[in-house]
Amino acid sequence: MCVKVACVGGGPAGLYLSILLKRQDPSHDVTVYERNPEGSTYGWGVTYWQGLLDRLHACDPESARAIDESSVRWNEGVAHVRDLATRQPGDEGHGIGRHRLLEILAARARALGVRLEFEHEITAENPPDADLVVAGDGVHSALRTRHAGHFGAELTPGRNSYIWLGTSKVFDSFTFAFAETEHGWIWCYGYAFSAEQSTCVIECAPETWTGLGLDRAGEADGLARLEKLFAHILDGHPLIGRASADGSAQWLTFRTLTNRSWYRDSLVLLGDAAHTTHYSIGAGTTLALEDAIALADALRESPDDLPQALARYERERKAALLSLQSAARYSAQWYENLDRYIHLPPEQMFALLGQRHSPLLPYVPPQLYYRLDRAAGQLESLRRFKRWLGPKLARSAHARALTSRK
Repeated sequence: MCVKVACVGGGPAGLYLSILLKRQDPSHDVTVYERNPEGSTYGWGVTYWQGLLDRLHACDPESARAIDESSVRWNEGVAHVRDLATRQPGDEGHGIGRHRLLEILAARARALGVRLEFEHEITAENPPDADLVVAGDGVHSALRTRHAGHFGAELTPGRNSYIWLGTSKVFDSFTFAFAETEHGWIWCYGYAFSAEQSTCVIECAPETWTGLGLDRAGEADGLARLEKLFAHILDGHPLIGRASADGSAQWLTFRTLTNRSWYRDSLVLLGDAAHTTHYSIGAGTTLALEDAIALADALRESPDDLPQALARYERERKAALLSLQSAARYSAQWYENLDRYIHLPPEQMFALLGQRHSPLLPYVPPQLYYRLDRAAGQLESLRRFKRWLGPKLARSAHARALTSRK
């Protein structure tokens, strides 16, 4: 059955959904609407892991090959604390430029017959005429906001300030760097996404941000201050910003988005319009693409029953997100409580940095957790204990948080 689908938002989720729908049935009438000009995108590089690439190869081998060929890889992490650098092996990670990813997906969508309408803004007052409207228009989704009471969106702000930058320094591994200042610690996450550039996300507590004058500095002055703080990892390379029209720096505070419902009649949420997870776990693009895969699968399984398909999509994705949302929440809290870990011996601090997603870690003294974790690598009974106790504490903490909001 031919279905008319309008994807509002030309990000990875909307483009990939359009590809999957046209592959399932070339007769589907699929249009992607994007308010910005083609080729203009924010951000630098995005990360993903091998599991996603395997799924992309299974769903659409052609675009997966292009993504794979345009990605860089690393298989270790390095943490710089003061003048010490500690390296540890890890799972193979992948980085690709956001611009290149969108270029690949747009070309593949066009080749399959998807209409791409750039510089075409869809408003909540004038939604597209389609059997299915997909709101992939980001965390501030206008289509979702129009029905705010139904979707029940909740935005929970984090504590720290951060800025998303690029650099011509090409990191050879996933790089963490922590710099101590008279106003507190400031740190960065760096990873390559091409042979010429890397992403560099810099974060600090609000009192450090204001103490260093970063809240008042224009972009050029702010970048110069940050380059001095992280000179030991930049090796003379500059940081590259994305200034606003008034020349101010693009500092942000991360907000975690959840929604009570993901669809209303023929309108469904996708990607950042449905959920966000803290950038420190590097899962945003992966989750957006997995949303697209799940929605396409649900529509294929129930081609004649749209409500059933959307209900299945919502149910499956909410369930899949639970563990990742928990991991992201604990990861963000690890950095918000950096003083708890930063003074440990370097190998212990880096080990607990790798364990920052654990719901058990906040409740156990860090050095004791480190010893338990090392022992758990050898004793099955301790591994079982961690698996049992961690979720139990996480559920208790979540219940307390819900109670405190009432």
